[in-house]
Amino acid sequence: FTVDEQGRKMSKSLGNVVAPQQVLKTLGADVLRLWAASSDYSGEIAISDQLLKRVADMYRRIRNTARYLLGSLKDFDPAQDLIAAEQMVAVDQWMLNRAAAAQARIVGYYGTREFWKLSAEIHDFCNMDLGSLYLDILKDRLYTLPKRAPARRSAQTALYHLAEALVRWIAPILSFTADEIWQMLPGERSTPVFAQRWHAFPTMPAPAIDFAALQALREPVKKLLEDLRIAGQIGSGLNAEVRVYAEGEAASTLRAVGDELRFWFITSGADVIDAGQRPADAVAAPLEVGTVWISAQPSTAVKCERCWHQRADVGSVAAHPTLC
Repeated sequence: FTVDEQGRKMSKSLGNVVAPQQVLKTLGADVLRLWAASSDYSGEIAISDQLLKRVADMYRRIRNTARYLLGSLKDFDPAQDLIAAEQMVAVDQWMLNRAAAAQARIVGYYGTREFWKLSAEIHDFCNMDLGSLYLDILKDRLYTLPKRAPARRSAQTALYHLAEALVRWIAPILSFTADEIWQMLPGERSTPVFAQRWHAFPTMPAPAIDFAALQALREPVKKLLEDLRIAGQIGSGLNAEVRVYAEGEAASTLRAVGDELRFWFITSGADVIDAGQRPADAVAAPLEVGTVWISAQPSTAVKCERCWHQRADVGSVAAHPTLC
């Protein structure tokens, strides 16, 4: 029994009837299925055009994530190109650990028939963990490294595992979409997705980097970069350099990241400097490992025509004066 957004029962006189046949025509079967799955059936179930629009947005986020994964795997053959877990880049290992933890929760929700919780879990993972963080960080590595570079294959290995997991997570609900994704994934696909077990993630080594600290630092850095952009000093983060002033455990934690720190912030430079040298206008950012201070400024280095990072080593190879 369904009601509208205000909790009123469906009535032709009120004009609030939502016909499933019309939803199928305009939004498709998978959006209707996702609406059903994301509704908490322990209470009254509401449906309206506005609610369906939100569900359609939720569906598009999941579908667009799958499209990005498929596009990034176009030249990837899992039989030849998979990288061993211990050889993967640290952030790739970390993301696969997060995906494995999300899968454990999703499988649990399927077991208890709490479909609205697993729908939210899948959407949040696609939106927050992947769209707003990991896939954003990954772009430079995927697009600018040589095709067979170990770091690029590491990224593709992670994306392959994520795609294998995601298509299984959504298969009982977004069945048509999952079947479509399954046919386009690299590797052997003669057996349908609906006959698969949950994806078995590789066991990752213990993390050497405190990614929780990096996550906490990313938002204040983005705020500083946005301030520079609004002031007209930079166009994007790659026009900037970040300095993090830290001491003690916080400094050790951030220095362990090495040159990867600039890729995490998506800037042309990121340096960890002794806290005693911080300028008066540095912004404090409290972390679990201790408070650090951050500043950002436009880069004065030359822009590499290939990777768009502004680097001091552009032109260091005489035969390639415009490249880093």
